Amino acid sequence: MACFVVPVAEAIVTSVATRILESKENKSEKITPDNVHFSEKLKWLSKLLWGGSFLLAFEHVWHGEIKPFFPFLTSAESPESLIAMFNEISTVGVGMALTVTTAWIGMLIISGITEKQKEKISEVK
Repeated sequence: MACFVVPVAEAIVTSVATRILESKENKSEKITPDNVHFSEKLKWLSKLLWGGSFLLAFEHVWHGEIKPFFPFLTSAESPESLIAMFNEISTVGVGMALTVTTAWIGMLIISGITEKQKEKISEVK
């Protein structure tokens, strides 16, 4: 129904935060595989969220759960279905957003380990 709303909201927040961080980070410092700015890593999360949200929204359009006129979501047409929609948003939507964010944290951990290994190799040389 509307489970993609939570990842979209998180994608909006991460996109705005990325823009703010990019403007504050030192642009003269070149990004290398050994040195990736946090704004670039946050952009990874943003892309994951936007891509997943787009696919979910497309799937909902495909199944007729989203329509091109108000109230847009078929589940918002009656109070009973509205309660079911909010339940889905709070369970499935939050769960999906947390899963994507957890996967991104895993990416950060792997990226950090790789950066440290590259630092050690460059120090030896």
